[in-house]
Amino acid sequence: MAHVNLLPWRAERRKQREREFYMQLVAAFVVALGVLLLWIFWMDQRIDNQNDRNAYLQTEIKQLDVRIAKIKDLEKVREHLLARKQIIEQLQADRSQMVHLFDELVKTIPSNARLTGLKQNGQSMTLDGVAQSNASVAEYMRNIEASPWMGHADLSKTENTHDATRMPYVFGLNVTLSHPKSDEVGADKIQVEPAGSGTSAASAVPAVPAAPGGAAKALTAPPAKPVAGAKSQPEVKPVSAAAAKGGAGS
Repeated sequence: MAHVNLLPWRAERRKQREREFYMQLVAAFVVALGVLLLWIFWMDQRIDNQNDRNAYLQTEIKQLDVRIAKIKDLEKVREHLLARKQIIEQLQADRSQMVHLFDELVKTIPSNARLTGLKQNGQSMTLDGVAQSNASVAEYMRNIEASPWMGHADLSKTENTHDATRMPYVFGLNVTLSHPKSDEVGADKIQVEPAGSGTSAASAVPAVPAAPGGAAKALTAPPAKPVAGAKSQPEVKPVSAAAAKGGAGS
């Protein structure tokens, strides 16, 4: 006899599937929530790590700023020292310039001209003076340009004051100073002679040759006596030519 199931099995199967679907949905939601929480935790860790790195970099940047400020201060001190060194070297190089300059002023000025004022500003110099005529001023300018310590000379003024003096012309010159190239070479060639040079010169004088008579006496000097205890050498007697021939014939 056949058994017929008259119960609503389709409805129960539908309910079973609905329960399974809801369970799967809840499980997926839980998994998604867990993944989301893990992702949020990982991003928070990365953000904290980046903030720590930023803080470290900011600290290092502040330290570098302090060092850069110290370096800038040292560079300023270095530039100041270099400027002082350059000034000292320039003064050292120009310390003999004024001596040569005054010497050249005495040498170059003609007899019918006279200086009344002198002013130096760096490598330029202003000369004021009086002269007997404009020809004297032109001669003075030519002498200045020929000097090794003074260069080009520009005439700033020249006028005749119509005074009854011997030098009625007043003039002004602007002179450019210079350094001769042969000055250092000449200074290097100057050497101080040592104190013992007289003795060395005397020792360098060649000896006077002895007189011929002295040389003859030295040649005819008696032979030295034999030393006591030394073995006597047999005396060699001179042999005549005839005896030598006879010995050869025998």
